[in-house]
Amino acid sequence: MMLKDKTVVLGITGSIAAYKAAELASRLTQAGARVHTVMTKDAIQFISPITFRALTGRPVVTEMFDLASEYSIEHVSLAKAADIVVIAPATANTIAKLAAGIADDMLCCTVLATRAPVVIAPAMETDMYNSPVTQDNLLELKARDFVIVGPAAGWLASGRDGLGRLSDIKDVLGSVRLILGRDGDLCCKHIVVTAGGTQEPIDPVRYIANQSSGKMGFALAEAALDRGARVSLIATPTMLDEPSGIEVTRVATAEQMLKAVESAMTGADPLIIAAAVADYRPKGTKAEKIKRRGGGLTLELECTRDILGTVKGSFVRVGFAAESSNIVENAKEKLGPKDLDLIVANDITAEDSGFGCDTNQVTIISRDGGIDALPLLTKREVADKILDKVVQLFVQPEPR
Repeated sequence: MMLKDKTVVLGITGSIAAYKAAELASRLTQAGARVHTVMTKDAIQFISPITFRALTGRPVVTEMFDLASEYSIEHVSLAKAADIVVIAPATANTIAKLAAGIADDMLCCTVLATRAPVVIAPAMETDMYNSPVTQDNLLELKARDFVIVGPAAGWLASGRDGLGRLSDIKDVLGSVRLILGRDGDLCCKHIVVTAGGTQEPIDPVRYIANQSSGKMGFALAEAALDRGARVSLIATPTMLDEPSGIEVTRVATAEQMLKAVESAMTGADPLIIAAAVADYRPKGTKAEKIKRRGGGLTLELECTRDILGTVKGSFVRVGFAAESSNIVENAKEKLGPKDLDLIVANDITAEDSGFGCDTNQVTIISRDGGIDALPLLTKREVADKILDKVVQLFVQPEPR
């Protein structure tokens, strides 16, 4: 959502990693961005401009004075239109030209003329990257507020294993989102979000768990990032990719999550507990695998410590109530005991809502008794609705 209707100038230079820029162009376009691709003459040797025209639906600029381009004569117009410029991959040659202010191709002209933020993702052979000249050039660009992403270590086209690979596309995208969101309505806020279902061990190979996928918590973390917040995500093991630009702490049990939350909340506000935290755990974990025997097995359970009830402070507190009956009534009962500002209630038995789904239908209940029943939305849309309420609390905090 942060990229929707944004104008992104995607610069591609002559690196073997140029083929990876196709994925970046595709993902930017799918996110709703208007992607204008600018390729150097060397980049065309590695990948065809037709690929990017097909992926973005827009003409590709390859020449300084291409009469077929709307930016051919007044080439600075592309620089003015940009909300952000991303060069991925960026070769040592292009980095050197940018550091020196050389404008001998359309890409360098655009960067020199733009006031938009510029992201550079280097990709080159290890010795070229480690060269004192390249390092000095990168330092010069950083001093001018260019954002440098990577490079990563790994197998290179030269046959060596070292530093110089283009960073993962998700990391480049994460940097773009972080930059575009830095003036958002949660700017300068540090938000802690929990996600996923905890796992309480029975023995070395078994545990008690639930069906939470973590999707709602991850959506909240990414939405907060897009609104300018610094985000700490405390997550249990999930099948989801770790979002770039977000501090992720992995935990398994309710007790581990509690300790991670207590540590992360120093100076943070708000706390959003979207994780499905176990209410009970086995009383004593067996050191050895329990063998199968006739007659069944009885487990003695004990209560876990409630995170929201344990972590104290004057920060905004948001909880979730996954219910199967009397949804609103059961959720309301948790507001006072847990000292919540907001509680988000959802029916886990409803179709297309709850655990594992990409959509959710929730009711947001506030401390003052306000009830906002939302229609079925994507979890990202739900996340933004919740954060809208959080922003309102910062403007007009509810009395405790």
